[in-house]
This record gives sequence, structure tokens and C-alpha cells, in this order.
Amino acid sequence: MRNDNQEFIDGLLNDLRPTRPLTLQRGLMIASGSAALAISVMALFIGIQPALITGSLDPLFLLASGLFLMLGIAASVTVIGMSRPHVGTTHSGWIWAVAMAALLPLTAVVLGFAKEGNEFFQSQPAQGMNCVINGSMLGLIVGGALTMWLRRGAPTSSHQAGLLTGIAAGSLGIFAYSLHCPYDDIFHIGLWHSMAVVVSAIAGRIVVPTLIRW
Repeated sequence: MRNDNQEFIDGLLNDLRPTRPLTLQRGLMIASGSAALAISVMALFIGIQPALITGSLDPLFLLASGLFLMLGIAASVTVIGMSRPHVGTTHSGWIWAVAMAALLPLTAVVLGFAKEGNEFFQSQPAQGMNCVINGSMLGLIVGGALTMWLRRGAPTSSHQAGLLTGIAAGSLGIFAYSLHCPYDDIFHIGLWHSMAVVVSAIAGRIVVPTLIRW
């Protein structure tokens, strides 16, 4: 005779549905696709700076944009890996990318003390706030995609996952907006573009863990 336990197990089995595995390749496609969407939205609704079209780019712009792009990629790859925890795995590679990107605000601070001038006003505060807001808003596209990916997985450290989601979102968001921003001096980039990453990181640390609990 069938007992209650057998009926309960049968009921659970009947509700099972096949799911697609979470692979690194699919995660990278989602992350790169969301970053490409952020760039497309920026180009369509805001526009690309003329220097990018003509190819007359400042070396500092290329360096700073490259650092933010690398930081966004490193954080995204870590988030994707955190959705599929394994015994013995560590997620520390992103720290080196943060250290490299931190050279931008550090350089701005050091030069500011060395020159003893009005570097804050030289950084274009009004445009700087636009960079923070628009970079963070564009980052929501990436952050939303990575959060949905985490919800399908099983991250064991929701707070770290949230922090890294915010870093990835802010880095790729400000990378997208930097293709429009006409200011390429170290004070503007070091202060305001870095602030977009910090704001997104804080938001991710607070909001994302509440959305990926399992």
C-alpha cells in the first residue's frame, strides 16, 4: 500500500521541470549583451562625443575608459561565477581590478594637493553630477541583468554578490557614458566618473541581497 510519504514524494516529482544549466558562456553573453544595450541606449538618446567619431582621442580618456571597462568585466565574471558556487573556489581576482581603477581618484587627489589650485571647479562639478547620474542609470541595465542571473543561481555570499553587481554596473555604466562625456582631464574623471562606480557599488550592496535571497 502507498503511504503518505510516497504520495508526498510523487507530488514533488510531478512538479519538477527541466531547467537550463547556468554556464559561464551564457552568463558572459548576458553581461556583454546588457553592456552593449547600455552603450546603444546612450548613443541613441544622448549621443557620442565628436572626438570619438573623428578618432582624435586623448590618451587619458583611453586609459581611464579601459580601466573602467576592465573593472566592469572582472566584476561581472566574478558575479557570474558566484551564481554557481563550488567547494574551494575563491572570488578575489576583482580586487586587483579595483586597485588599478583606484589609481584614477588617487592621482586626482595627489595632483590636487600638489597644485594647490581650484581643481574641484576644474573638474566641472555640474557636468560631473550628470556623469554620476547618467552613468549610474545606464548601469542599471547591467545591474538588472546580473541580478536576474543571480536569482537563477545560488550565491552563498549575497552581500558580496550585491557589492560586485553594483561595481560591475557602475563601471560599465560610466564606461558607456564616457563615450559621450566631453571632459577628459584627470580631475573630472578621477572624481566624478569614479563616484558613479562608488554610488552603484553602495546601491548594489544594499538592494541586491534583498532580491537574491533563496
